[in-house]
Amino acid sequence: MFTTLCLALSMTACSKKDSNATTDSNTTANSNLPEDTLRVDVGGEAPSIDPSISEDNVSARVIYDLFSGLVDFDQTNKSIPGMASSWDISPDGKTYIFHLRDGLKFSDGTPITASDFVYSWQRLTNPKTGSPYNWLFDTVVNAKDIIAGKLPVTKLGVEAVNPTTLKVQLAVADPAFIAKCAFPNSFVIPKHVIEKYGNKWTNPQNIVTSGAYVLKEHVINGYMLAEKNPNYYDAKDVAIKKIKYFPYVDTNASLSSYKTDSIDMTSYNVPVDQYKELKKEYPQQLHTIQWDSLGYYAINMKLPEFRDNKKLRQALSMAIDRNVIANDVMAGGQAPLYSIATPTIEQGKYASVKYDWASWSRDQQIAEAKKLYKEAGYGPNNPLKVTVSYNTNDINKKVALAVTNMWSQVLGVKASAQNQEWKTFLQARHKGDYQIARDGWGADYDSVTSYTSLSLCNSGQNDSHYCNPEYDKLIKAASNTTDATKQQDLYTKALNIALNDYAMIPIF
Repeated sequence: MFTTLCLALSMTACSKKDSNATTDSNTTANSNLPEDTLRVDVGGEAPSIDPSISEDNVSARVIYDLFSGLVDFDQTNKSIPGMASSWDISPDGKTYIFHLRDGLKFSDGTPITASDFVYSWQRLTNPKTGSPYNWLFDTVVNAKDIIAGKLPVTKLGVEAVNPTTLKVQLAVADPAFIAKCAFPNSFVIPKHVIEKYGNKWTNPQNIVTSGAYVLKEHVINGYMLAEKNPNYYDAKDVAIKKIKYFPYVDTNASLSSYKTDSIDMTSYNVPVDQYKELKKEYPQQLHTIQWDSLGYYAINMKLPEFRDNKKLRQALSMAIDRNVIANDVMAGGQAPLYSIATPTIEQGKYASVKYDWASWSRDQQIAEAKKLYKEAGYGPNNPLKVTVSYNTNDINKKVALAVTNMWSQVLGVKASAQNQEWKTFLQARHKGDYQIARDGWGADYDSVTSYTSLSLCNSGQNDSHYCNPEYDKLIKAASNTTDATKQQDLYTKALNIALNDYAMIPIF
C-alpha cells in the first residue's frame, strides 16, 4: 500500500510520566483520559473506508478495525485463522476450501455466510467498482477476464458450497494467496447495505461492519469514532470499547498532542529531525519496526518530454545522492535504494536487481548524469523546468527539497516542490496530473508480486503510467509457471526491464 517511510515509526503511550509503566488492558495510562477510548493518529483523512476501493495505509488503519476477512495474521506476520476457522489446499495448490466459523454476524446482526465472501470478491474484481486493488485476486479463475470486462463477475472462481464453506479455484498456484486473504481489500462487506445506500453505505448512519468495531461518527478532517461491535466473532477478546482516529497531517502537531496527552498513539512516523532525540527521551514508547517498503518518485510517462527521453530520466535518477537522503535527511534507519523491489523481499531472492551504477563512486555518478543530461538536449541555456509534487508531510517535504536541490546543483535543473492534501494528491497521481511525484509502496505480503503491479500496463497502481509490453509478457509468463527457478528468472528479467526504463526513481 502507499506509504511514507521504510520504517514504521510511532509513539505509543505506556505512561508519559514513567516510560516503564504498564497498564491494565481495560484502562488508559492517564487518569485524566476517558477510560474506554484509545485515541490514535492515522496520519490524514482516510480517502475511503470501503474495502473494495481503499488503496492507502491511512484508510487501511481504520478498515482493519472495522472489517474482517477469512484470514488474519499474528505479530510475526504469520497467517492465522480469521473468520475461517481452517482451510484445505489441494496438492496442486489451485483449490482452496475455507471453513467458516459458526454464528458469524455483521454488526447489525445479519448472518455472514460464504455467499457474502463471494459477493465481496466479485465486487472487488468488477470493473464497474473501479478498485485500484482488483489485481489482488488475479490468480483466481477468470479474474483477469472479469477485470478486463470480458466476462461477468458471476464467472469468478469463487463458490459458496454451503453457508459455512467457501471454495476458491485458482488458475495457477499462488503461494501468496493465503496472505492476500488477510489483506483489507479481501474483507467481507454487507451486500444488503451496499445495494440500499450505494456509495453512501460507509456513512456512519448507514454503515454495517464485520470487524471488531463499527463507525459511529465521522467529522471530515476532524475525527472518526468507532465503538466495539458486540456481534464480532471474537468480541470477548476486544478489550478497548472505543477508538477515536485523528487525521494529523503535521507530524509535529501529532507529537505535540501525544506529549500533552491528547492522543495515545501517533501514526506511521514522527518528525524526521527529532527521531534520534525521541529515541533517547522515550525509549519504551518510540517503536521502530523494519518494513519492506519503497520510497520513490514517479515520472509521468504521459508527458512527451519524459516519455520520449530515457537519457533525461536516467540523468535525474543518477543525480540523486541516495546516501544523503537515507542517512542525513531521514536518518531513521532507512537504506539507500537502487531497485524497484526491496532487496529483502522473499528472503533476498531479488537482491541482484539493481542499477549497474549503484556501486559507482559519487563522482562517477555525477559525471555520467551530466553527460546524459546534455545528450538529452538540456544544459545551461536550456534547463529542464520541473515541479515535484508531494502530499503534505514534513518528511516528504524535506526529501522533495533535498532532491530538487540536488538536481539544481548537479544538473542545473530549475526544480520546485509543491504539496497537496492526501486525497487530492492520490487523485492527481492516478490521473497523471503532475510532472514528477512522490510515491511509496509497502509490500502487502512477502512476495515480489506485491511490487510487480507497479509497472504493469494499465495497472491501477502504476502511477508513472508506464507501459512496456515485454515487461507484461514476462510477468504473465512468470505467474503461469509452477517451476520456482524459472519463475524467479522471469520476474528478475521483467524487473530489470522496468528498472532500466527509468519510469520510477527509487530513493530509499
